[in-house]
Order: sequence, then structure tokens, then C-alpha cells
Amino acid sequence: MKIVKEGYPFIIFSVLAGFVTRRFSRLLSNLFYIFAAFCAFFFRDPDREYVEDEDKILSPADGSLVAVEECEETEYIKGPVYKIAIFMSIFNVHINRAPISGTVDYVKYRPGNFDAAFNPRASFDNEMNIMGLQNSKIKVLVKQIAGFVARRIVCDVAEGDMLTQTDRFGMIKFSSRVEIFIPKRDDIKINVTLAEPVTGGQTVLAEFIKK
Repeated sequence: MKIVKEGYPFIIFSVLAGFVTRRFSRLLSNLFYIFAAFCAFFFRDPDREYVEDEDKILSPADGSLVAVEECEETEYIKGPVYKIAIFMSIFNVHINRAPISGTVDYVKYRPGNFDAAFNPRASFDNEMNIMGLQNSKIKVLVKQIAGFVARRIVCDVAEGDMLTQTDRFGMIKFSSRVEIFIPKRDDIKINVTLAEPVTGGQTVLAEFIKK
């Protein structure tokens, strides 16, 4: 099982702590070893196969949908959009993947609160990283939002970088929320509904309608 590099400090520390505390507390030592095993599970990075398709917009994260709605997006797309929010529990894979192929032309970090990620206010009040991605057909906005447990957002891209659909671009440590904003257009159809489970880089959130 492949593990992302961000997980190794947690795993190594827990294993060493388990070894040291074994001398005076078997219970505490076992707890450290259990936490190390959990971190190995949490920071897993499974390979996923998907054939690039410019007519489809994929989920940027694993989890369950806590919002599928229409709204106005004023920061990047600047117009009516479909907002799809994904809540990632501690049991989900936390790698974030590019929903489309394109150029990263907007990246912004915004400090904020650490409220529960499933709370709708997290979309406005919590710490987040915002990424705009566009190609010749569409531009989408992705928000990585920290939660009550998650206190560390990782974004490995900068403005000007090129991403291929399903490329890994970051992660959020422990439970968190990812939102994607898709322009509301007559030639785009949303394929998902509220509470539906999704898989990053595989679930088709929306697609272009072929005329």
C-alpha cells in the first residue's frame, strides 16, 4: 500500500513513541502502535485508473455529498454555478485530484476557523485553499476546506502549473471538506444528488451534453 509523504512523520513518531513507552506502560505503547496503524490507513494513496475525458468533470475527493445546489460564485468564475460539496470523514482517502485537465491560473490561501467540516458555514468561515483550473472548454473552482479535526491543508500546485485529469494536487489531513464550483450552463448536466458517495478521480459529477 502506497502512503503519501505527509503521513510518514506521524507514523514514525508513533512507532518510536510506542517503542520507548513499552518499558513502563504496555497500554500506552499499544495505543501509539494503534495510532501508527491508523495513520498508515489514513494516509493511503491508492492508484486509480481513469481514461482522460474532456467531456466529464470528475470528483476531486472521496466522501459523501453534503451539498448539491445552485449559487453565485464571485471570486473566480464570477457567475451562476453549481456548487457540489464533499465531506471527507477520517475513513475516506484524503488525496485531492484534478477534476479536469487544464492550467492552474488561480491559487489563494485564506485563514479562518476550524468548525465542523459538514457545517454549511465551513464553506465561508473556515481555513481554506482555493484553486482555479481552466481549459479551452471550461473553468472550475475547487476549495480545500479545513475542519474541526483537520488543521493542515496541503496544496502542491502553483499558478501556471498544468494538471491532467485525476492528477493529485494536494490533500487535507484528517476529516475535512472539498467543494467544486461548476459554471451553470445549458450544455452541462449534473449527474449526482445529495448524500451520494463519491470517489475522487472516478465519479463523474457533471458532463457536457453532446448536441
